[in-house]
Amino acid sequence: QVQLVESGGGLVQAGASLRLSCAASTRTFSFTAMGWFRQAPGKEREFVAGIRRSGSTYYADSVKGRFTISRDNAKNTLYLQMNSLKPEDTAVYYCATSYKVGISVVLPNDYSSWGQGTQVTVSS
Repeated sequence: QVQLVESGGGLVQAGASLRLSCAASTRTFSFTAMGWFRQAPGKEREFVAGIRRSGSTYYADSVKGRFTISRDNAKNTLYLQMNSLKPEDTAVYYCATSYKVGISVVLPNDYSSWGQGTQVTVSS
C-alpha cells in the first residue's frame, strides 16, 4: 500500500505563490504517473496536473502557465509549484499515483493511491 502525504497548503492572498509537496512511501520512479487533483466544496474532484514516468507533463487549461508539476525521485517527492494564485484555485489538493500503463493521466480512475489532501485557500 502506497502512503502519500501532502503538505504546503495554506491561506494566501490572490497573486501569491505556494508549493505543495507529496511525500511517497515508495520510489516515485516506480510509478507510471503521478498527479495532482483538487476538489472545491460542492464540486467534483478535478484534474490539475500530471507527470508520466517519462517526464511528460500535463496541465488543466485553468492552471496552464501558472502551475508547474515536478518530481524528485531521489527524495520520492512530487511537487506542485503554484504561482499567481486566484480565489478560484481554492480547494483541497490531492496527490495521486498510478502503476497502470496506457492511462490518460487526467482521470481520477487512472490512479490507485491518494493522499489525504491539503487545503489551499486564496483570498481576494
